[in-house]
Order: sequence, then structure tokens, then C-alpha cells
Amino acid sequence: MVGLGSWLPPRRVANAELCASLDTSDEWIRTRIGIASRHAADPGTATSDMAVEAGLRAMKSAGVEHVDAVVLATSTPDHPVPGTAPAVAHRLGLRQVPAFDVAAGCSGFVYATTVAAGLIQAGTCRTVLVVGAEAMSSAVDPTDRSTAPIFGDGAGAVVLAVGRAGESGALGPVAWGSDGEHFDAIYIPAGGSRRPVTGPAAAHSERCVRMRGQETFRHAVGRMSQVAREAAAAAGWTMQDVDRLVVHQANALIGKSVADTLGIPLARVPSNIARVGNTSAASIPLLLAHSTDEGDLAAGHRVLVAAFGAGFTWAATTLVWPEDMEAIS
Repeated sequence: MVGLGSWLPPRRVANAELCASLDTSDEWIRTRIGIASRHAADPGTATSDMAVEAGLRAMKSAGVEHVDAVVLATSTPDHPVPGTAPAVAHRLGLRQVPAFDVAAGCSGFVYATTVAAGLIQAGTCRTVLVVGAEAMSSAVDPTDRSTAPIFGDGAGAVVLAVGRAGESGALGPVAWGSDGEHFDAIYIPAGGSRRPVTGPAAAHSERCVRMRGQETFRHAVGRMSQVAREAAAAAGWTMQDVDRLVVHQANALIGKSVADTLGIPLARVPSNIARVGNTSAASIPLLLAHSTDEGDLAAGHRVLVAAFGAGFTWAATTLVWPEDMEAIS
């Protein structure tokens, strides 16, 4: 990892603004979810717009003007077809490089970095831009109490480059998996080939994210704890070796439960969910960038990253935080 960038839409949405149309309160959202505010893209701002901003910053951080491929993790593409990554690459001036989307929900960024690392290890690429970007506000029913307070918009990106195993910044072994039995625990019912949308055939709520919260909570804690242990063990680490546990910002209680399960003190678990909400595939890179900005991630820190998302999908990896890493936001 040689570059790191992030971008949040300027508009900040406080809990009080949401509560005007929801049967809930600021206190409930803060207590049960851990969110005080989130960012929302203005009308006309799409996932690709945010991805370009984060990608530009990551490339500037890395000191590069060109990469060999672009991998975009998102659940909110600009269009069902084509993928959004080629448009992002074009707007970044990366003419004719391979570019494609990865759809793995909130685990998408770790999935995408795993694919990018494989391209580098195979000798296909020397540098890859990996972006996690989401316009979740476009996929949320503003009257749905189970989802509207949770999700936010934003983008984060990293540049991966050829390196040596074990050096500072190198990604460690990856542990990942999925369980499609629970595909409908977090999903958008209509808009795909299973239930196409033709005219007004599907109600607006059918084209928005639905989530079974308690089921998701239970699986998220169990799977992230499991996969974090697997990735740490593959790297030869114990939980006592972990300086920072970076988990997908789904819910503050989920992060605390994973840390408690692993026996990692909360002081070693950075969080930004209170001010950005759950940004899905953008969650991990945004947290890495914000933690770097705030000095909570420092050179030499042994970092354990874990994510869980729709599908169900999950993934974890490790790295030693590199020296002189500048996060550009």
C-alpha cells in the first residue's frame, strides 16, 4: 500500500434531520447504532463522482499519475450496465487500462484489494488503484427506520504496488468467505433479473435496501471475529500482537462486540461511524484515511482489518502500517 485517499460529500445530515420523518430519536440512533451524523451526496452526484475524487487523492498520495488497473468496490453503481469502474478510469485519465467492479457488499473493499494483490502477484500489473465508493442514500428508503439512520455516502481509495512480502505496507494473508443462504438478510428486492423493474411495476421500497438487523448483527460479530482470527493466525500473529483492529463500520456495538470477542482493548479499535455512518464498501478505506489523519495509525502498527457485508460475505487481512503514509482527504 503506497497511497491513500478519501472523499466525503460536503452535505452533513445530523440525526435530527432524519428524525423529522422517522419514528425514532437522536438518542435512540446514538445509543443503538452509534451514529450522530452521516454525509449525503447532493442530487446529481453519483458513485463514480465520489470514486474519482478519492482515486485522485490516493494517486496523489502515492505520487503516481498512472496505474495499470482500477478495481472499484461498490453496491451502488451508476448504472446496472455497464460497470462503473471503466468510467472512473476514463475520468482519471487512465486510458485503456482494465477496470471492473466488485460487488461484495460491505466486504467489497477487502475483496477488491485481494483481487488487486493477486493481479500484482501474477505479474499482470505493477500498480492497481482500489476504490471503495458508495452512494447509499440513493438506495435507502428515507421512511425505513431499520436502514435510513444507518447508511452514509463517501469514497476511499488505495494504490497498491509491487513490493516484497513482509515489508512495511505489504498486505498479509487473506481469509475470506461467503454464505449465500442469507442473501436476503441485506438486499434490494427489485431491479435485477430475479425481479425486473418495468415502469411502476415495483414500489419504491422494493428498489431500496432491506435489512434484517438482528440476524445481520449476530452473523457480523461471529463471522468478523472468526475471519480476523484466521487472518491473524495466517500472518503468525496473536491478538496481543495487534496494535489496531480496523473493522467495517456497520454499527458501533458490532465493532465493540468483535473487539470483546477477540480480547482486543477498545483503545486499539479506531472508529469513525459516529460522524460518517455505515458507508458500506467505502467504510474500511475511509477509516484508514481518517485514522491516519488523526494520528491513530502510525508507522509500524500491526493492523488487522476485518469486514462483513451483504451476501453474506466476509474478509480479513493484515499489514504493518507503512512509514510516511499520507492520507489525502
